[in-house]
Amino acid sequence: MTSGPGVTNVVTGLTDALMDSIPVVCISGQVPSHLIGTDAFQECDTTGITRPCTKHNYLVKDVNKLSETIHEAFEIARSGRPGPVLIDVPKDVQFAKAKYKSKSEVIFKPHRIKSGSSEIDGQFIEKLVEHIQKSKKPVFYVGGGCLNSGPQASNELMKLVQKTNIPVTTTLHGLGCYPGEDPKSLAMLGMHGTYEANLAMNECDLMINVGARFDDRVTGRLDAFSPNSIKFHFDIDQSSINKNVKVDYHTNTDITLSLKAINEHIESRGVNFDQSQYDQWWNQIEEWRGKNSLLYEQGDEVIKPQHAISRLYELTNQKDTFITTEVGQHQMWAAQYYKFSKPNRWITSGGLGTMGFGMPAAIGAQMANPEALVIDIAGEASFLMNIQEIATAVQYKLPIKIFILNNEYMGMVRQWQELLHGSRYSESYVDALPDFKNLAESFNAVGVRAKNLSELDDAINEMISVDRPVIADIWVDKKENCFPMIPSGAAHNEMLLSKYDKEKPENQEKGKVLV
Repeated sequence: MTSGPGVTNVVTGLTDALMDSIPVVCISGQVPSHLIGTDAFQECDTTGITRPCTKHNYLVKDVNKLSETIHEAFEIARSGRPGPVLIDVPKDVQFAKAKYKSKSEVIFKPHRIKSGSSEIDGQFIEKLVEHIQKSKKPVFYVGGGCLNSGPQASNELMKLVQKTNIPVTTTLHGLGCYPGEDPKSLAMLGMHGTYEANLAMNECDLMINVGARFDDRVTGRLDAFSPNSIKFHFDIDQSSINKNVKVDYHTNTDITLSLKAINEHIESRGVNFDQSQYDQWWNQIEEWRGKNSLLYEQGDEVIKPQHAISRLYELTNQKDTFITTEVGQHQMWAAQYYKFSKPNRWITSGGLGTMGFGMPAAIGAQMANPEALVIDIAGEASFLMNIQEIATAVQYKLPIKIFILNNEYMGMVRQWQELLHGSRYSESYVDALPDFKNLAESFNAVGVRAKNLSELDDAINEMISVDRPVIADIWVDKKENCFPMIPSGAAHNEMLLSKYDKEKPENQEKGKVLV
């Protein structure tokens, strides 16, 4: 990107990548070397500004070091816990010439390349297998690190789950690492996770954390988080171990290598697991499932947002589909009602929670997968954050689909104002929205609309059948809230299943601080 405002604009993207462990190499322009520090036109302290939001950054002053810097940047971005790296290139260095160095000619600085261990921790594996055999209420808690390790990690996880008969719950970023429709999946846990996932985490006696970082949106109140469990933690990032939650055993070996080694250990030692060992545990889980925590009531006219996502899933799940999202209620509904069966089909902003993320992410996913169906599940407010990028999709003939759940509110803000602030609404509603169907057509894209239930399926089918960028404006219930919900400051067993549930007064006061 360009120097100055181009750099300051990319800080959000870099921070998003850092928090969600996404490998990105960003190359920025800079004013000529002799003007650095003079407040030149479009000059800014790029390395200073981006130091807190990158794994590493560079200011290249010698063109002879440019190629090796680029090679090293890619290595750093992908090694260990992935993340963003920035290279700042002054204008005079851009114009200069130098001999190219191939990657094989570059000697990387070992203190910059921080990889996880490649050595298998045999003692960790033996302890884990031992605890699995004697536990009564185990659960796998799987995060985005499992996906970052590569598709083989998901395969090894599935093998291990089938061997052990242990239930699996995933974080927002772990969706897809285990098939969402498999009976052993408890779906997502955390603030808007399922009743059974959160209660299983609260009641388990053995927690096996595979590539998750104990984020606050998952743990709820830390002093009440999974209080009676032995905790095992797989994480390639040593700094994540014992940072938020103290664990009993940990390894920072790559997850694929670790899971493969566990499966090989089980097979080579002839370890047998009694499939009936957890019958009582599964009976309890089925009782929690019986709560139907994702149940909603769909009437004859007004479209419920949950139903819109469910119908989108039913009409697209047999295709090679990638789902991106903006941030808000629609993001949580997408996570709850779209069942991912493959890894790396779900792209969302988790740690930073960036409105406006979904459409640029969809453009990138479509560029990388030109034959796939790429859908950005959006809210109308988030979509407007980056609406100009629809022109990019049109220009490059990228047939992305924008599926807007239009409730004319910043829905998550409105929900918190209703539940925590006595329905004192402020700046969460929008009375000046554009006509999204006509707006799409003004960009030379396609616009479709569903105002009521009878129009929904036709709108979805039209959207996915057109080989052009499409904006689908789906009018949904304006006051629908996203449940289940763990209020901030509450524990997993204090979740709300509907707006009629009442949280404890002390949680309200703690929660207001954490909004």
